[in-house]
Amino acid sequence: MVNEGVGPILAVIPTYRPPRDLLELIDVLSPQVSAVVVADDASPCTFDPVLQSAAQAARVVRNSRNHGIARGLNQGLSGAIETNAHWLLTIDQDSRMTPHYVESLLENASAREDKGAKIGAIGAELIADASGELRYPLRSTAHGPVTEELIQTGTLWKVDALADMGGFDEGLAIDAVDAAACLGLREAGHAIAVAPGTMIDHRIGNATTVSMMGRNVMVTGHTPERRSSMLRNRLRLFPRELRQDPRHALRTIRRVTLNQTLGLIVPGPKPLADRPSES
Repeated sequence: MVNEGVGPILAVIPTYRPPRDLLELIDVLSPQVSAVVVADDASPCTFDPVLQSAAQAARVVRNSRNHGIARGLNQGLSGAIETNAHWLLTIDQDSRMTPHYVESLLENASAREDKGAKIGAIGAELIADASGELRYPLRSTAHGPVTEELIQTGTLWKVDALADMGGFDEGLAIDAVDAAACLGLREAGHAIAVAPGTMIDHRIGNATTVSMMGRNVMVTGHTPERRSSMLRNRLRLFPRELRQDPRHALRTIRRVTLNQTLGLIVPGPKPLADRPSES
């Protein structure tokens, strides 16, 4: 579904076992972008009705083999390149946004670029999870706040910058795919920006927030296998992160290790089925 005059933005929704209200997300998203792609990661045939309904309002790509979120994101990137889109919006199937969300990100990015900033990606200031709020560590710059990495849902990525670095790393499959993309953009000299005043609703795993030494710590509630995958992929990225930003590298390993440890000892809600589109 293409809307003329909205701007050169393609959106991709990577799906696996998509919820019945997927069409509601597409309906909110479609007026904000020039095209929507749904990239499904080999969902069982029981989800055919949902995907067939989505095909009435978006281009649906059905993959026959499960391969993880990075492939779906790259299928969106390929569509963006083919249609000469300047930006790629990536959004999870369980995220929700306001009708003017994309416009807010784009206006913020454009204002910064007018000041000479080299924006590689821009995302929401606040991620509203059922367990609490997620905010990024920020640094102030002359053109606005920046951070080291964003979760991929609700993030606008500069298409040519992503293409130059080869897109999303499919070797990571699910975990740290967004972190690796942000790292590659930072290595190429692009800023990872945050748009003040913007928010997206998104469920981060099966998270719960606990108080620890006077600080609130989010425990993602993923399965042991997913937590191990998170740690493994972060360790894979660690040497590059350490060269690019030692403080961020050490902070990230500490956070992932803490999540791994707390996941073993903190009782949480009944686990949800892990999905390739989860962050």
